[in-house]
Amino acid sequence: MSRVDIRPATSADADAVASIYNHYVAHTVITFEEEAVAAQVMTARIADVQSQDLPWLVAERDGELLGYSYANRWKARAAYRHSVESTIYLRAGYGGQGIGQVLYTALIDSLKTKRIHAVIGGAALPNPASVALHEKLGFAHVGTFREVGFKQGRWVDVAYWQLVLS
Repeated sequence: MSRVDIRPATSADADAVASIYNHYVAHTVITFEEEAVAAQVMTARIADVQSQDLPWLVAERDGELLGYSYANRWKARAAYRHSVESTIYLRAGYGGQGIGQVLYTALIDSLKTKRIHAVIGGAALPNPASVALHEKLGFAHVGTFREVGFKQGRWVDVAYWQLVLS
């Protein structure tokens, strides 16, 4: 695998980020969003995360955006301020190349510098790639909610993993 560069997302990445994400919106139950997300909406989402001093990172190779990962507040109440929910998406067809591990590790490393104590990652099931990634990086499975989403004509479970950083 050739080098993958990890850097903070910018508004110029919104089209590529939306393209990556919209594949999952249209073709999978991995996200519970049901309508494609416009680049302008993705620009606002990136800005919102970054305005909270949280990371939104992209993985890039030879100028092509291959994936993104970010962290957002877990809950709004003040006592949750040291916990985040993490998200990662790779361009379709780029799984299994180690890009996700490099990208997610960079996200975790960034969170360690921001006084974040706990990272919570969720995945709609089945999603063996996400399960394997979370477990490889030391996240512990903390629970599964049964049939909490309905998409593409079926009920979908969501599992959660947690990584305590400090």
